Amino acid sequence: MAGIKIRDRLFEFAAERFGTKPEYLWSRTPDCAVLRCSNNDKWYAIVMDVDGSRLGQPELGKVDIVNVKCSPLMTGSLLASNGIFPAYHMNKESWISVLLDGSVDMEQIKVLIEMSHQLASQSGSRKKLRTEAKEWLIPAAPAMYDVEQDFCRDGSILWKQTANFIVGDTVYIYMASPVSAVMYKCRAEEVDIPYKYDNDNYHIKKAAKLKLVHRFSKDDMPLSRMKELGVTAVRGARGVPNTLSCELNRIYARR
Repeated sequence: MAGIKIRDRLFEFAAERFGTKPEYLWSRTPDCAVLRCSNNDKWYAIVMDVDGSRLGQPELGKVDIVNVKCSPLMTGSLLASNGIFPAYHMNKESWISVLLDGSVDMEQIKVLIEMSHQLASQSGSRKKLRTEAKEWLIPAAPAMYDVEQDFCRDGSILWKQTANFIVGDTVYIYMASPVSAVMYKCRAEEVDIPYKYDNDNYHIKKAAKLKLVHRFSKDDMPLSRMKELGVTAVRGARGVPNTLSCELNRIYARR
C-alpha cells in the first residue's frame, strides 16, 4: 500500500509542478506509466512495478519503482543511497531506479523528478545542458527582503531566478549594506519555477527554491575580505571565483 500511496503522490507532484499526467501505453503492463516533458514529448519518469530480483534484491518481492534520468556525474553518488539502484530496463549511465516503498523520502523523490525533468526537457536542444554543479553568489538587500525570517519559517526561500541555476547548485547569499557580508550557503532544490509577480519596480517570471545549508557569521566573509579575494561588488547573480570559493569552503568545513 505504501508504494501505491507514494506513486499517487508522485503523480500529484508532476501534475502540479509540470502540468503532466501519467500515460499508460502498454496493455500487457497496465500499471506501467510514463511522464513526458510537454515541450518535446521526451520521457522524464517511468513508474512501474517489478520483481525485486530485477534490481538484484529478490527479497523485496514485487515493488513499485520510478526510473528517472540523472547526470552521469551524479549516478555513482546516488547509487550509494538507500533505495536507489542501477536503472531497470534503461541506460544505467544516465538513469536510475528509485524504490517507491518508503525507502526514499518523498522530498528526495521530488528533487530527483525535478532533475530528471530538467535533463529530459533539454534533450535534443542545440544548447548544451550543464550537468556539473556550480557555485553562485547573489545579492540581497536587507531593507527590501527579510531573508532570515523566511529561512526560520521552513529552512528554504523562493528566489527570483535570473541565472541558469540547475538542481544541486550551491548559492551563496551576500547581504548588502549595512551587513555587507556573505551570510548564507544554500542548495538549489527546484529551479525554473513559474512565478508571476509584478509591481512598478520589480518583476518575477520564474523562481528557484533555495534550501539553507549553513549560516555564516558576518565576520566570516565581509566585503573587505571579499575584495582581497577579487570580488569588489555583487550587483547580480555571478559565478564564485576560485579564490573566494576555496575560502568559503574552508570556513564551512570548520563549522
